[in-house]
Amino acid sequence: MSRRVLTLLLAGFFVLALGVLGAFRPVPYVVLSPGPTENTIGEIDKKPVISISGRQTYPTSGALSLVTVAYQGGPAAQIDLLTALRGWLDPTVAVVPQETIFPPGRDAKKVDEENAVEMTNSQDSAKAAALNELKIHYDRVVTVLSTEKGKPADGKLQKGDQINAVDGKPATNSQFVGDTVKAHKPGETVTFNVTRGGQKLDVSLQPIASKDGKPLVGVLMQEKFKFPFDVDINVGDVGGPSAGLMFSLGILDKLTPGEITGGKRIAGTGTIDTEGQVGPIGGIAQKMVGARDSGATVFLTPADNCAEAMKAVPDGLRLVKADTLHDAVLALDALRTGKGNVPACEAG
Repeated sequence: MSRRVLTLLLAGFFVLALGVLGAFRPVPYVVLSPGPTENTIGEIDKKPVISISGRQTYPTSGALSLVTVAYQGGPAAQIDLLTALRGWLDPTVAVVPQETIFPPGRDAKKVDEENAVEMTNSQDSAKAAALNELKIHYDRVVTVLSTEKGKPADGKLQKGDQINAVDGKPATNSQFVGDTVKAHKPGETVTFNVTRGGQKLDVSLQPIASKDGKPLVGVLMQEKFKFPFDVDINVGDVGGPSAGLMFSLGILDKLTPGEITGGKRIAGTGTIDTEGQVGPIGGIAQKMVGARDSGATVFLTPADNCAEAMKAVPDGLRLVKADTLHDAVLALDALRTGKGNVPACEAG
């Protein structure tokens, strides 16, 4: 063997070795793939996803399924280059920069905790939206869930405090509280009136500037509702706010005569506020794949996600645009009866 051939063989070996080693090096990306679906009018581990007591309920059929996205990777368990490459070649998954899921300063534990809070808030908003749709009265309060260490609210507001008013104006919801704080300049005084241990007291705070310059006091809030009957939602370890629409529909289906699915397997996604407004979500392509794999033929899609969804809709899945909970109910009525308008997504 000549020296030239030997040199080429050795160089090729080293290139191959470096390539193999490089393929297994961790990279700062996250793979998003279709996650499990859960029927909100069905059961998980023989326990109803939605349980209602203290109010008459009615039989249901078909499915009203929430959809999820599973992720692989993150700061504590980074994927390797080979896994990322496989993801880039798979049209059913997405490979995104790690910081889109885990912004700096937020590890997997923190993200999971925030997702759990968002899920709790989403469930409460879904219950409220369903009752609003049915014209059933309920009461609402804003409470302190936690405060951020080192921020103005730390040590002054406490977990469980009921926020009655901010700057003398009734705290009708958590967004109002946040907007009122942001209306101040950093260093100005904002006054919270809270109920703690049965007593009302005023708490004065001076917001500080966040990294983007907006005023903050470092309080995580939760809206709690006093409903006239009990609605319990059981979804295991699913987190995030994107199942709100499907929770509301499941509650409505159980509280009203007839079966709004018409026996069909319906899936969908979308955040929801107490007034029934449906908001956009992430991972729409992966959620549609999960919906179709579960047997769904209709997919309720937030209006703001329609253009993106149209680019990746699986065969056999009909996209129905949902701006509000009321619109979604009307669309399902039209699908079931064959009468009325079924709003469709359109390509952007």
